[in-house]
Amino acid sequence: MSNNNNNNMSIEKSNKPANKKYWVLLIITYIALFVGAISSSLLAKFYFIHGGSSKWVSTWVQSAGFPLLLIPIYLPYFFSTSKQNPMPKPFSLITKKLYIIAIAIGLLVGFSNFLFSWATSYLPASTSSLLLSTQLAFNLILSVILVKQKLSFLNLNSVVLITLGSILIALGSSNDRPKGTSHTQYFIGFFSILGAGLIFALYLPLAEIVYKKVHSYEMVMEMQLVSQFAAQVIAIIGMAADGGFGEMATEAKVKFDRGRTAYWITIGFTLFAWQLSFMGTAGLVYLTKSLTGGVCMTALLPICVLGGVIAFGDKFGGNKAISTLLCFWGFCSYVYGEYKKTKIEKEDMKGEQEMNNIKERGQGEHNICDAA
Repeated sequence: MSNNNNNNMSIEKSNKPANKKYWVLLIITYIALFVGAISSSLLAKFYFIHGGSSKWVSTWVQSAGFPLLLIPIYLPYFFSTSKQNPMPKPFSLITKKLYIIAIAIGLLVGFSNFLFSWATSYLPASTSSLLLSTQLAFNLILSVILVKQKLSFLNLNSVVLITLGSILIALGSSNDRPKGTSHTQYFIGFFSILGAGLIFALYLPLAEIVYKKVHSYEMVMEMQLVSQFAAQVIAIIGMAADGGFGEMATEAKVKFDRGRTAYWITIGFTLFAWQLSFMGTAGLVYLTKSLTGGVCMTALLPICVLGGVIAFGDKFGGNKAISTLLCFWGFCSYVYGEYKKTKIEKEDMKGEQEMNNIKERGQGEHNICDAA
């Protein structure tokens, strides 16, 4: 790629911190993740509570809204005003290798979506949210292996605290099962949400590795669209094999206790919410790093827990209260660790700069003496 084309892209990796457009995109990404993650979790539970029963329908809606990603892909292209350095045509820079990688990641995400739907059908929203926080522990371990993330005591402390919080949820399962859910179904949901968290934790560092070869935010959205399309193929195959499309019509007419209009509104808003969540996650990994994406997702989970308690009347006993505090403590431990790390890095950079200035001054004085 030429330097001219690079300058016209949304974000250049070499000057991210100094680029105003970077901070605008980062704020938009945080908002998309915040709104999408919370609303998608609550809407998924709303679907099952009010008569929805198909796990494949719940899986299908998580990726069916992928055409919405065409908006952040084509909008900057159509509104680009630079004639000297025009933006590359969408999808023109993605290589065959990147297409294959995006499809592979999408298939992985599609399976994770199914596990999440399976878990949501059996677990209270607050419980599934707390258990999903284990993805941060998985994320940290996989980030160390795949992207050479440096470990610290505070990072490890956050992993231990969040893991303990999840164990507390498991111990309190007998008092937390929804009516009509057997002990076996509860633990199917329990291990399904852990599996979904593990796959999501694997997705984050893999995405970080792939995005190092990506040139712009728009290109990230292009790859995200390809991945979501691949995930949607899995959902469509499952829907077709399990009679999900016919079941959708039946649910809308008969099963959903809020009526047909409310059913399709729920489906529509869920489509939109999931794409906001995935767009926010992918954008955050590109703009920062995979571990930051995992931490931000975890930070939203206590809000999802409270949302489940407020919206659906989930029980919030002692185990959940302690688990929430442990998750919050673990998150704060990570944030403080990153703060200390950033502070040390800045001091090291400042020290190196001062040493370079001293060397330059010394070299200049030496040259003057030689000239004399």
